[in-house]
Amino acid sequence: MEAILKWLAANPYILLFVVVGGAVLLGKVTIKGYGLGMVASAIVVGAAVSAMASTYGIKMSLDNFTRLLFYYLFMYGVGLRVGPSFINSLTGDGLKFTILAILCSVLGLLGAVTFARWWDLPAGSAGGILAGSMTMSAAIGSAEEAVRQGVFPLAPGQTFEDVSGMIALSYGLTYIWGTVGIILLCKYLPRWWGVDAKEAAKQYEDEHGVSNVDDAGLTGYRPLALRAYKLANSAVSGWTARQFMQKYPEYKIVNVHRGSHNLGVPDDLELRQGDVIVLGGRLESITDNIGLIGPEVADAKALNIPLDQAEILVTNKDYDGKPLVELRATEFSGQLALQRIERGGVPIPLGLDLKLHRFDVLFVTGLKSGAEKAAAALGKLARPSTATDLLTLSLGMILGFLIGAIGFPIAGAKVGLGNAGGLLVSGVIVSSAVSRLRFFGNTPNAARNILEDLGLIVFIAIVGINAGAALVSQLTGQVALYIFIAGFICTTVPPFIVWAIGYHIMKINPAVLMGGVAGARSHSGPAREAAKEIGSSVPWIGFPVGYAVSGVLLTVFGYVAMLMSK
Repeated sequence: MEAILKWLAANPYILLFVVVGGAVLLGKVTIKGYGLGMVASAIVVGAAVSAMASTYGIKMSLDNFTRLLFYYLFMYGVGLRVGPSFINSLTGDGLKFTILAILCSVLGLLGAVTFARWWDLPAGSAGGILAGSMTMSAAIGSAEEAVRQGVFPLAPGQTFEDVSGMIALSYGLTYIWGTVGIILLCKYLPRWWGVDAKEAAKQYEDEHGVSNVDDAGLTGYRPLALRAYKLANSAVSGWTARQFMQKYPEYKIVNVHRGSHNLGVPDDLELRQGDVIVLGGRLESITDNIGLIGPEVADAKALNIPLDQAEILVTNKDYDGKPLVELRATEFSGQLALQRIERGGVPIPLGLDLKLHRFDVLFVTGLKSGAEKAAAALGKLARPSTATDLLTLSLGMILGFLIGAIGFPIAGAKVGLGNAGGLLVSGVIVSSAVSRLRFFGNTPNAARNILEDLGLIVFIAIVGINAGAALVSQLTGQVALYIFIAGFICTTVPPFIVWAIGYHIMKINPAVLMGGVAGARSHSGPAREAAKEIGSSVPWIGFPVGYAVSGVLLTVFGYVAMLMSK
């Protein structure tokens, strides 16, 4: 074993990805559906390997440049993800969930700081307790940033590694209940309140026509149909295309094929016997009047109509707050199928009464002309792309570092956002600008996920490796117990308060509020479990806004927790 540990210490990048691989494997281990997850496992595996090596007198560490590079990529990725939703949270219905997210984040911050000062816990505990109990791993980096900037001064004989190790230790001790606790709370809070969340979800679905996003998948059902019919009905023969569509507005004549030519659909085109008419519309409408025109035919030339798959960004203020049902009266109605809507990168359940927000992204399929008409009315048209705009990525990173370099004199010290905070802000700015303009800065979800997932797990793995030896000397039973109790309370109490205010004062539907509580904690797991518990996707409606707001606040609060705990 000693020889293996020495070899790993001599090959730090192999060591790093051994820890990352071990974290992925450990993160998949669950007990009754609950596990550490990949990120917390990185701390455990990294610290365990490093601590084991220290018992043989072997010091394991990786350089700060690698650690910070991956953390900074992660922070920029977070900013890209939450940007549009964070801006939207400041107006309209999102204000309720914004207030709940702010309240939950502030309560977590105050709890972590209060317990750290009350029990005189070692330096770094407050930042780690906040990060673990609120399951916000990014707060580890911002807590370290406070030490690096000097706003959290080190005691005589104390090193940065000592504080960083205690941040990591506190995070690891509080993260497990931080994850499991919020899932259980979101699932069972309605029961403890004597509320039937299933009935509340059903009522919401009936009132708003909400479909279950969790049931989405590859099926044989297609809401829109495109069929070709040979005109044989003498009652229709002689009508113009305009007359036909006025008589049957549920259909759209997409093409008329006569002889060997596609004639398109001029309004004054007279329909003749033998014409092949291509109709588009909802499947139920197409099947309601079989025989209206004549027999269905498989005419490849007539059906040779350009189709499209596109993303439409809602930027038109006229549609902000409009329910989806009002789109039925538009020119492009019946030409497109709405597959899903994402708000802040999170899919939300579709319903006729769902109100559009600016910067929602509508994923549509259907006629190319219909997609272009919809984009002209709603906002911007974007084509799905797998390419990443590296120039915008580079400029965004530079902007973030410049913002982080800005400092303000406070209490005799120069305080600023630091590189991490600056990159978070830069990501928000860039993603908000891209969501409005859409002609630059393409960062596909897969690329953004790499920035976040790989950036975070590598950063956390290095924190664990570098902290491992220090943990052996710092950890005592009493300190561990105090940290765990502090984390337990910081995890458990804020959701109760958020639920009570949301339910009793704000009068939010309980099923929606379940997702609102999960969003206030910036954790998607509880929203997913809540949706399974009540058999409805309604909780996801309350999730996106709080998720964006708390994600930004809790990240910044890692820095603030260190500042307040000194």
